[in-house]
Amino acid sequence: MAETPLDPKVLCLFDVDGTLTAARQHVSSDMEQFLQKLRARIRVGVVGGSDLNKIKEQLGEDVIQRVDYLFAENGLVAYKDGQLLSIQSIQAHMGEELLQEFINFCLNYLATIKLPKKRGTFIEFRNGMLNISPIGRSCSQEERIEFYELDKKEQIREKFVSALKEEFKGRGLAFSIGGQISFDVFPEGWDKRYCLDIVEKDSYNTIHFFGDKTKPGGNDYEIYSDQRTIGHEVSCPEETKQLCQQLFLVE
Repeated sequence: MAETPLDPKVLCLFDVDGTLTAARQHVSSDMEQFLQKLRARIRVGVVGGSDLNKIKEQLGEDVIQRVDYLFAENGLVAYKDGQLLSIQSIQAHMGEELLQEFINFCLNYLATIKLPKKRGTFIEFRNGMLNISPIGRSCSQEERIEFYELDKKEQIREKFVSALKEEFKGRGLAFSIGGQISFDVFPEGWDKRYCLDIVEKDSYNTIHFFGDKTKPGGNDYEIYSDQRTIGHEVSCPEETKQLCQQLFLVE
């Protein structure tokens, strides 16, 4: 049977953590090979909430060359065909006064949280967002899992976000909880749907999105439920691979 040719009008966008890799872990060689096999049939893009360096840590230093699109920070840092397209700045958008007011509130709130452990880098400043971690991003993998299990019981991040929504109501900020230890803060409209405004210019007939945090409040929810995408909820990289095999690689 002849191999199905590339369909340039179909695009698949993939979340990173929980979709292409285990949380904050390196992509498996099996998934790397599978993505290249998939890319021979359709266009492939990655859209992650993390910054570019963290995505490279998980998907490889050459990931920009191995996918058709790479969207870091929800697409606020965008690459196409290995070339930088655009970068947005949260600092320029928010202004220093609001930015400092927000950071100061977070620092005060963080000081009130009692956890089994606290480490470093509680507020990470990215191009298009702020990433807030109650335990601190420099925690070990074991400490990350410990916090995640505690957070599931006590909704630490959810309560933090609720406090921020109340304090900064009407200030044009949005929040999403993703991964295991943190949540993102960004201007309204700067969620993962931001990348859709970029790929729309390339006139795809169909855009599929695969992600694991697809419930309201999760950082995949907006793009997953957007009318411009066909959303697929997955729970692990193995499920992502299995679903893509059924959708795109069955002869």
